[in-house]
Amino acid sequence: MNKKTKTPFFHIVKRGEIPRWESIMIHAIALILALILCAILTTLLTGQNPIDVYATMFEGNFGTERKTWILLHLLAVLLGISLALTPAFKMRFWNIGGEGQVLIGCMASGAVMHNWPQLPNALLLLLMLIAALAAGALWGFLPAICKAKWGTNETLFTLMMNYVAIQITAYYTIRWEVPKGSGKIGIINQASHKGWLPSIAGQQYLPTILVVALLTVLLYFYLKYSKQGYEIAVVGESERTARYVGIKVEHVIVRTMSLTGALCGLMGFLLVSGSAHTITTTLSDGRGFTGVMVAWMGKFNPIIMIFTSFLISFMGNGAQEVASRFHLNHSFSDILTGIIIFFLIGCEFFVSYKLSHNKKGKEE
Repeated sequence: MNKKTKTPFFHIVKRGEIPRWESIMIHAIALILALILCAILTTLLTGQNPIDVYATMFEGNFGTERKTWILLHLLAVLLGISLALTPAFKMRFWNIGGEGQVLIGCMASGAVMHNWPQLPNALLLLLMLIAALAAGALWGFLPAICKAKWGTNETLFTLMMNYVAIQITAYYTIRWEVPKGSGKIGIINQASHKGWLPSIAGQQYLPTILVVALLTVLLYFYLKYSKQGYEIAVVGESERTARYVGIKVEHVIVRTMSLTGALCGLMGFLLVSGSAHTITTTLSDGRGFTGVMVAWMGKFNPIIMIFTSFLISFMGNGAQEVASRFHLNHSFSDILTGIIIFFLIGCEFFVSYKLSHNKKGKEE
């Protein structure tokens, strides 16, 4: 018996590989729509012309030389953390522990800085760096070895490691607090500047920026041209294929996550020695999670990630200027950043899929 059935007006079809210009156009449209929505929201909240609001954002980032250096520093830190997370995510190891890996790097370098201020500054900085790299690598190694040996869930494991790092930092923050009862360590070695990275050309943030720039180049060549980068890509595509061609998958998982943790520890070292000169539980400021979005939106390409990091840093920093100028809550900057990330992630659907029109009146 023939039976008429209604077919959907549209159905979703997976795309093949699309031209680069088309992908860029889709992302550009998503960004424009996000900026329009941000403009509408800021107009409703401030009562100001959207052009004036975006002018305020621009001024908040480039109004003075100091503001420009702050923007470059924010960009460098976010980009550095995103780069650190990239190898693990390219391997399809869902590492949600970047926040804890950065924080434990901060804690380790800050502990050396606090306990041995009598050492020569060069030696102290070297020990701080080694401690941060080792602590970050350990925070990456533990979930990786458990995943490789016993198949544990890496998402939950790395997420829980964040809380362990936060509690360790909170404990020592209280133990070393100055003055007692303040709940803060304060600036470490403020008089002697021991454990502080030296300024370059009079700029405090320039060492961090240069290190991250070098890291961007090195990681690009590591992922694209090295044997280990090839192994990461193959394991990410298919573990079965990787085993078939003779790649030791468990070894690659442990090695790559240890590298990711160590690079996060490096960023913790740069935060403590290069700018903050103290330890707090909020020092990573959520960038361990934002870095996941940056790496994903940048397609795990370090060069593209420069632009996504700049966009998020520019909007976040500019939104803080708008909030300050128009007496808004400081969460306003997080709202705008969230809108932009939402649109840029959402547009990935249209990069990977398309809507296809169905003919009406089909009979089954």
